[in-house]
Amino acid sequence: MKTSCFYAPVLIFAIFFLNSSLLSGQETALNEGDKVAPFKAVADDGSTWKSKKALKKGNLVVYFYPAAMTGGCTKQACAYRDDQADLTKLNAHVVGVSGDEVKNLELFKMAHNLNFTLLSDPDGEIAALFGVPFKAGRKSIKREIDGQEYDLFREVTTSRWTFVLDRKGKVVYKSTEVNPEEDSKAVMAVLEKL
Repeated sequence: MKTSCFYAPVLIFAIFFLNSSLLSGQETALNEGDKVAPFKAVADDGSTWKSKKALKKGNLVVYFYPAAMTGGCTKQACAYRDDQADLTKLNAHVVGVSGDEVKNLELFKMAHNLNFTLLSDPDGEIAALFGVPFKAGRKSIKREIDGQEYDLFREVTTSRWTFVLDRKGKVVYKSTEVNPEEDSKAVMAVLEKL
């Protein structure tokens, strides 16, 4: 009887630790030179976006951000918007990934005239694929857009990491220390060397 009482807390701790590790995304952290498995997600317009199709068009910038319509995330998105023409010249397509609901992404894109695709990753599956840490737990913020107040919900909050993939889906750049306002410039410097 005493033995089973000892193992119960150990088993509970092991299960908690395993779940925490999986949620953090650290188990499968990708590095430069690694190939990313194909992935898909629902885009800001409600369509299904597929990485395999996007990579046929050129290099792919995948940036993860915590939440739509927040300070740093808005600065980062607007920088990518402003540099879109230069990124296109460098044969690159941009996707931003967060745990936001699709409705949030649609509003975010509209409010800031974003000219690239935003992907909804409500379960953190794409973040986990790349090894990006995230925290589960439903969060919400209120934002006013065009005179109307909205409750914006997200299921996970992702760390701010950026990756560049070549046409074969190989990671050629990874940043875990992202400056939101300078991220697009750092990415362009990498793309210019490819």
